[in-house]
Amino acid sequence: MDGVRRAQEMNLAGDRGGARALLEGLWDSAEDALHRCTVAHYLADLQDSVAAELRWDELALEAFPDLTDERAREIDDTWRARAFLPSLHLNLADVHRRSGNVGAARTHLAEAVAALDALPEDDYGAMIRDAVEKVRVAVDSGSTAPLVPAG
Repeated sequence: MDGVRRAQEMNLAGDRGGARALLEGLWDSAEDALHRCTVAHYLADLQDSVAAELRWDELALEAFPDLTDERAREIDDTWRARAFLPSLHLNLADVHRRSGNVGAARTHLAEAVAALDALPEDDYGAMIRDAVEKVRVAVDSGSTAPLVPAG
């Protein structure tokens, strides 16, 4: 997970290509569901096309069923594997929305909403809940434009 943190820092510092290369290397050596799910989740955000982003978001969700609560608690002892679902489905809802696939966007948005109770009541949980609402509004309005990050 140190490599994932390093990649996030690189991306925030403006080295998107370096972050993507680091994560791609981590993907090649990912040994368990936590790593596959996390690396693919972050790699999706570093893609240059919606199609490539969708591929990585799908790979992140595909890894999820093998993620255990015990492994999730290694990140945060209050987490359970199900706490990953809102973000995984949110990203899929948004990428489908941007590609114009409203049906799939609504399906994944509903899945994200159904799992919101798994989120912690902290800044992370609030961020995901807020993003779910922003994607819902964008889907309902028919927007395919990228959402502007808060901040």
